[in-house]
Amino acid sequence: MDEFLKELPELAKEKHLESKKYFQKLKKRTPKNLDVIMQHLHTKEFEKTDCLTCGNCCKTTSPIFTNKDIERISKHLKMKVVDFISQYLDRDSDDFYVLKTAPCTFLDLTDNTCFIYDVRPKACSEYPHTDRRKFIQITDLTMKNTEICPAAFNIVEALKDKLPIK
Repeated sequence: MDEFLKELPELAKEKHLESKKYFQKLKKRTPKNLDVIMQHLHTKEFEKTDCLTCGNCCKTTSPIFTNKDIERISKHLKMKVVDFISQYLDRDSDDFYVLKTAPCTFLDLTDNTCFIYDVRPKACSEYPHTDRRKFIQITDLTMKNTEICPAAFNIVEALKDKLPIK
């Protein structure tokens, strides 16, 4: 896994133009069953992928924290919302709350587990979003995730094989 993680950003860059063109064509003629196909590919990939052997998403990026996430996590940590925000979060260029630091403050680097797993942000629980409804709306996000998440990369490549577009 470590070797693949080192190669992943370069692999994703090599496939970037191909994937971008693929998704542009897919948007023009989106199959009605695309979400079903994506859910199948997602499930199949995660039958053989263990996020705890990777943790790259938690080590390199930050999820977006919604107000509900912030309230839930603050309560769990027995902190005031304002203190949680002040200690852990910043606003990004799109004015979303994100972590101040990477790797994630709540990641245990010894085994890639999460200290707040049961109350983690919605964006974390849904990552890499490849089984989301209306998948066609998040292809740009998915392409970014292929640089970080080996499973997302494999799912996109499997989609291109399953639904070839000329």
